[in-house]
Amino acid sequence: MTTTQNPTPVATATTAPSASTVRPPSIHVRALLTWIAIFPLVTLGLTAIAPFAETWPPALRAFALTIVVVPLAVYLVVPQLLKVHGGLARRFASRRA
Repeated sequence: MTTTQNPTPVATATTAPSASTVRPPSIHVRALLTWIAIFPLVTLGLTAIAPFAETWPPALRAFALTIVVVPLAVYLVVPQLLKVHGGLARRFASRRA
């Protein structure tokens, strides 16, 4: 018993980007936004752990700091900065159009 299957057509329609479409930020902008997120987090983190981590080896201080700073930056701060950047980019793009 042989069963023939008809392939399901795949939608291949593409839409042209509209004038209000803004390109994703360049790698340089993303690097700057990441630095803007990381620097204050590291500064605050170092200040917060300084009283009790003074005698810790540098690698342990860095480990403890990055356990907190990296997830905060990746999941909270950088996405918010990218959202703000996107809003500003759309605003400037609409003014130019």
